[in-house]
Amino acid sequence: MRVFLDANVLVSVLNKEYPLFPHSARILSLADQLRFQLYTTPICMAIAFYFAEKKCGTAQAKQKMQVLSSKLHIASVDSETVKNAVSNPSVMDFEDGLEYYSALQHDCKAIITEDSEGFYFSEIPVFDCRKFLEEVVF
Repeated sequence: MRVFLDANVLVSVLNKEYPLFPHSARILSLADQLRFQLYTTPICMAIAFYFAEKKCGTAQAKQKMQVLSSKLHIASVDSETVKNAVSNPSVMDFEDGLEYYSALQHDCKAIITEDSEGFYFSEIPVFDCRKFLEEVVF
């Protein structure tokens, strides 16, 4: 199952942000199971790096990004993604629109985010970490 991870899930893992960390870390560990392929975008990676760098410095943030990028598929954001996000009048948050259309282009079957309201227009299921673990994984 292809699953898209929003930036807030990545930030939670990299910075060990509680109370979400135990759930987001479990989500990331799904990359080790053949049944799941985890996707994110370069935009989400950049956001995650920014917050990791603020917390632990550039060198450690880069190390964390290397580990993270080895577990994730990086979905492209291209002109088609931008066109779709811009032309959808339901998309109020451009970043969420880019992530959504990138997830669609890569045939993701779910989006995991802690900001499900940002994806209210989504035609694929949107879960927070805990709900995905409860409803899909276990």
